[in-house]
Amino acid sequence: MPVKKQWDVVVIGAGPAGLAAAIAACDSGADVCIIEREKKTGGVLKQCIHDGFGLIRFGERLSGPEYAYRYHQMVSERGIPVISETYLLGITKNQTDGKFLLQMQNSADSIFILEARAVVAATGCRERTARQVFIHGDRPAGILTAGTAQYIVNIQGFLPTRRCVILGSGDIGLIMARRLTLEGAEVEGVYEIKPEPSGLTRNIQQCLTDFEIPLHLSATVLAVHGKRRVESVVIGKVDQSGQPITGTERTVPCDALILSVGLIPENEIIEPLGVEMDRKTGGPIVDQNMMTSLDGLFACGNAVHVNDLVDYVSESGQTAGKAAAAYANVQQQRGLLSERRTVSARRLINIQAAGNMHYIVPQRLDLAHHVGADDGADNCAAFYFRSRVRANSALLRISAGKTLLEERRYAVVRPPEMERITLNLADLNHICSPDWNDLPGQSRLIKAELVSVSEGGDSANDNG
Repeated sequence: MPVKKQWDVVVIGAGPAGLAAAIAACDSGADVCIIEREKKTGGVLKQCIHDGFGLIRFGERLSGPEYAYRYHQMVSERGIPVISETYLLGITKNQTDGKFLLQMQNSADSIFILEARAVVAATGCRERTARQVFIHGDRPAGILTAGTAQYIVNIQGFLPTRRCVILGSGDIGLIMARRLTLEGAEVEGVYEIKPEPSGLTRNIQQCLTDFEIPLHLSATVLAVHGKRRVESVVIGKVDQSGQPITGTERTVPCDALILSVGLIPENEIIEPLGVEMDRKTGGPIVDQNMMTSLDGLFACGNAVHVNDLVDYVSESGQTAGKAAAAYANVQQQRGLLSERRTVSARRLINIQAAGNMHYIVPQRLDLAHHVGADDGADNCAAFYFRSRVRANSALLRISAGKTLLEERRYAVVRPPEMERITLNLADLNHICSPDWNDLPGQSRLIKAELVSVSEGGDSANDNG
């Protein structure tokens, strides 16, 4: 069947963010389709057979495939087309009419062009490889990312190791330590170069402690040995700067090295458009509607920043889809009424992460255009942030100039655990004035500061 070539909204990616975005765009009246490079929808959820998904969205503990299937059903019920096994080769934006041109390729239609008023990039993230973390030595079979090991075990039904070492304590690695143990493999240990684990506290308990799998902190893999297959790895302790400590090396026999050393948002397809990127998140800078610095281009899910929970991935997708539909409607009216919505029409406030806050998303607020948070409060916007350091007592302050907008205390904050808050934008109405462009830059800045709190109640930044 020939592919329709003109759409209000095109969603790139059929993972949890993309599915949620397409549903929201459709429910907002947009003519929307999804582009997916794989055969089936769901993204990485298809191989995540453990439970724990959907507690926020559905109030149930679902497996990854169950969560994905529910969204797949909602897409099917709405008749949203999914153009699967299709690759996006490039995107350009027509400066005359503001529409996006997406160059696609698949086996059925060869190379073809889709036209869209708005685009949602829900491209997810990818795993870091051995070469990206500078592991030296031989390059035999048996060096796998945790996600690849998960795919081999849960989808293909093979056991890729009998005795393995896991490098990195990210959540995927922790989950695979448990999974491989359940399948009969021996996990010699999990090694983390940092002085604290990188995964969620509950995964440390449920995946390592409950199965008596050792966790070694401030330790890393220095080299891999083996000709055709991994035969052993060299482990060593590291100092505070991450440098190996001479004399601590030891050789661990194993047949596989499994890597859980971080995730990288995938944005190579949109970067050529000149989208502003955040070096801390690895994703594009977005406003509360998930619009990037390029009008009409939205991003969501792990393409923006790596999330802890799939529920929040879907939440950002829903926001992006709803906002993309609204933007496409404005673009349509522009064609009918010869009006144009430009960047100058956006009243943007930059949000500065300060103190112990590592990053905050969104990084901007657009006070002129707002679609409302997922929890039903039209004037509220959802924010996600991570702490730069661990603190047993922390205070979050969000302020605009001398006006305190939000203050909240946290018993514990950890870099691996993302926090979510909502902010009432009605409190910012005094900033959104007719002489907006005449205001000094500092007046268009919101400061989000996270500080540690001493037992006496005083706050102090940890700048170490």
